[in-house]
Amino acid sequence: MNEDNNKLFTPVTIKNFTFKNRIGVAPMTRISADEASIPRQDVFDFLVRRAENGAGLVYTEAIVTDYESAQGYPRQSRITTQKQIDAWGKVAAEIRKKGAVSIMQLFHCGRMAWEGINPANRVIAPSPLSPQQDNPMTGAPYPVPEEMSVFDINHVINGFVETARGAMAAGFDGIEIHGAHGYLINQFLSSYSNKRTDAYGGALENRFRFAREVIQAVKAVIPDDRLLFFRISNWGIADMSVSLFSGPDEWQDLIRMLSAQPIDALSVSTYNFADTAFGTNRNMAQLTREVTNLPLLICGKIHDRKTADQAVLDADIALSAKSMLLNPNLVEEIREGRDLPLYSAEEANRAYTGEELP
Repeated sequence: MNEDNNKLFTPVTIKNFTFKNRIGVAPMTRISADEASIPRQDVFDFLVRRAENGAGLVYTEAIVTDYESAQGYPRQSRITTQKQIDAWGKVAAEIRKKGAVSIMQLFHCGRMAWEGINPANRVIAPSPLSPQQDNPMTGAPYPVPEEMSVFDINHVINGFVETARGAMAAGFDGIEIHGAHGYLINQFLSSYSNKRTDAYGGALENRFRFAREVIQAVKAVIPDDRLLFFRISNWGIADMSVSLFSGPDEWQDLIRMLSAQPIDALSVSTYNFADTAFGTNRNMAQLTREVTNLPLLICGKIHDRKTADQAVLDADIALSAKSMLLNPNLVEEIREGRDLPLYSAEEANRAYTGEELP
């Protein structure tokens, strides 16, 4: 296939980093860490192998922030101790050696937490509202979270800061703040989960305040030559049919607010990147691009040459999750234009077992 005029396999520069192509390993929530909150070796090897096999960008799994309330699932990873920093540092160095850019994603699960998972046994959120659906992994209702006080908010922000320091100490090229999928930052952003009446609730400007404070605090501890991304979505992992924002106007207002922050790119997560959104004739990348000049990353059912080519018509980098997880040769097979399967969520459940990754 002729790549001379093909965007997918041309480099793209964001800030001072040049990505060798526009295909990346999407961040994925994992439950594979040991008692020291360090992932299994095969999970580390998986990330390095994807860099070696051609991905231009490699995200880590989502890393939880503070010890008190951030964790949502068993066996999640952290990066606030020297042992954790040293383990992740080897991975960051190998990813760089293989020619890819490394991004560590940070998040706080908020109300999307199993009862008893956090060391302090706390489940917190902007408002004392639990998801309507049961937890699919336990079959039980989600616990009703505590409404966060201003003290809690500041404590959680400090957790993001300390975790960002760990990621920088480990040598990652950048950080992504996870503001999507119904996790804590997204819970503040959406009126579906945020019913506060103080300065963190009500109008979108107020609901954005927590995200802005996290971004500003994290930015202050990142060197100028590293990247800071922000991830956003209109869907959550619970109550998945709910639109978390009221329509295209509110979505675009949020994108404008994010674009005014000191971030280097926006990552937009979708069920399907090609679907039109909010009753318009545009997809999420197109709606986002209309109101920002920031580089865009997009994910959602990008699994072969056709979908990847289509995705980068409206975005700068296409991210793949399930296909990257299950196919170590994905990038080369996309390059060759092979007929590739669209994997199901059930097939990707391998990520949550003890089985080694390919």
